Amino acid sequence: MSLPPEKASELKQLIHQQLSKMDVHGRIREILAETIREELAPDQQQLSTEDLIKALRRRGIIDDVMKELNFVTDNVDQELPSSPKQPVGFTDRQSTLLKKTNIDPTRRYLYLQVLGGKAFLEHLQEPEPLPGQACSTFTLCLHFRNQRFRSKPVPCACEPDFHDGFLLEVHRENLGDGTRMADSTTMLSISDPVHMVLIKTDIFAETTLVASYFLEWRSVLGSENGVTNLTVELMGVGTESKVSVGILNIKLEMYPPLNQTLSQEVVNTQLALERQKTAEKERLFLVYAKQWWREYLQIRPSHNSRLVKIFAQDENGINRPVCSYVKPLRAGRLLDTPRQAARFVNVLGYERAPVIGGGGKQEQWCTLLAFLCRNKGDCEDHANLLCSLLLGYGLEAFVCVGTKAKGVPHAWVMTCGTDGTITFWESLTGHRYLHKPTSPDEPSAAEQPKPLYPYRTIGCVFNHQMFLGNCQPSDSVESCVFDLNDESKWKPMSEEAVKSVCAPGATTSLPPFPPLCASTIDASVTSNEIEMQLRLLVSEHRKDLGLTTVWEDQLSYLLSPALASYEFERTTSISAGNEEFQDAIRRAVPDGHTFKGFPIHFVYRNARRAFATCLRSPFCEEIICCRGDQVRLAVRVRVFTYPESACAVWIMFACKYRSVL
Repeated sequence: MSLPPEKASELKQLIHQQLSKMDVHGRIREILAETIREELAPDQQQLSTEDLIKALRRRGIIDDVMKELNFVTDNVDQELPSSPKQPVGFTDRQSTLLKKTNIDPTRRYLYLQVLGGKAFLEHLQEPEPLPGQACSTFTLCLHFRNQRFRSKPVPCACEPDFHDGFLLEVHRENLGDGTRMADSTTMLSISDPVHMVLIKTDIFAETTLVASYFLEWRSVLGSENGVTNLTVELMGVGTESKVSVGILNIKLEMYPPLNQTLSQEVVNTQLALERQKTAEKERLFLVYAKQWWREYLQIRPSHNSRLVKIFAQDENGINRPVCSYVKPLRAGRLLDTPRQAARFVNVLGYERAPVIGGGGKQEQWCTLLAFLCRNKGDCEDHANLLCSLLLGYGLEAFVCVGTKAKGVPHAWVMTCGTDGTITFWESLTGHRYLHKPTSPDEPSAAEQPKPLYPYRTIGCVFNHQMFLGNCQPSDSVESCVFDLNDESKWKPMSEEAVKSVCAPGATTSLPPFPPLCASTIDASVTSNEIEMQLRLLVSEHRKDLGLTTVWEDQLSYLLSPALASYEFERTTSISAGNEEFQDAIRRAVPDGHTFKGFPIHFVYRNARRAFATCLRSPFCEEIICCRGDQVRLAVRVRVFTYPESACAVWIMFACKYRSVL
């Protein structure tokens, strides 16, 4: 592989810096003098190059150099590099190798190594997996200043074998002069933590959030040689946020090495000052929120029972203002339209926060990184993400907190058009509903059609800048008027108060929003794999029933347009291509034959689980277990990929057979 001249010179410069750092030239001179003194025979005038290489190898100099130079190469194999100007894509090994020299020597990097874990006591009794045996794995996901990284999966164990390196770029355009390398003082002012999320994936590809940790990396600025070793204790999530789940050994190193390190006292003073400022801002907001709530209750005593959610607990059990969970989020080129964004959020899995024992719903609003890495979450997580994406598209979007039927708490999204149109977006299904208020006093109200949306009451709406409590006589969604500027209907919080704790950079305790990542799933390959597995499962099922199975590939292929049409309709609410599909099927099914088809949709890629679900449908079972003359079966799978490796999986089973009266 040939490198362009500028890359070759970059690589030479990096190697030269590394050799200078190790003082390799001085060590070679010492060994050369020693070798000449000890090994040069009187009749020899000079040493050959081979003799010198042997001497260097014997004393371990060459091994040391290669080991140190791997500092640059090893971590790139393991990291998932990103450009700060666009969403990160997870790259494969081949393309990553090409990036080994793509390190700007004028930029400052933080090299973070994870050197193993210990005391993951929940996995104390787990046997070591045999080679090739499927087992549960741990994956560590990192986010730092718009860069995303992911470790290699390692088997779950009491001492998981994490050995990964990540090269985090510290120097960014917004630090002033982009041509100068950030020095220690400049970096000390960067309060962004390294957000680390630990995910467990079981043998069925089900993910669990194990821990979420914010690493304060700036201690390295005050350490000798710009290198420090840390022991990080990871705590559990939700109800287990006070329980330790394990320990990670982490090494931090600045690259290139710092010319001047700060004193540890200066670093500690800066961190203490930031904590003090954050605590004061949060205290003042809490005082204001209490005052606002007292005023809200004085309007009407019944307001006490309304779902007015000012604070919500994150996965670490920390109470944060709900407005901090939303921020305008741009998807780059990964999503093209607001409706496509709604479809993406819809295909992320839905799972209520786990709770041990009974006692109702456990509240847990996840930070965005934890939600994306786990690839599933509760309705509030979906609503926060959808609202953030719609704000990124320039819409006036709000998260609504209220109830569905039977008083079940729920969160959804609302957009306000410039013409006053109110649209509800259900983040769990991707459905959109227009809202037209009805007045219960009007005589025609009884004749009006029942609204299609499932929402019953609404307590408050919020986004990244505004929080408004519903103070209308009734909190029924049907009769609610969404004129948010009318303070007799919606009591607003001070925008300044909200910004003081929720604006980007307002407090150091605010988790930064990560960019979205492109999908790593190959749609065609995955579609083929699931289809082959389903064919095998169907054949085995029919064999158990004493039936033979004959597949018709052409009929399977003809099902593709229907699946594409279904996904297009889910994304755009427009139906297209149905006429051509029906015409093709009519031509493929001879006279006197019957055709049956059954489409179904999943958001996971487990073929066996999908097949079991399909069999529970009497329509699908009728096709799979079809008996008759000249029975031909078909199955088609189409996987549609979305960011964060989320996917919509459409499956269609079909059969044709001769009708026998």
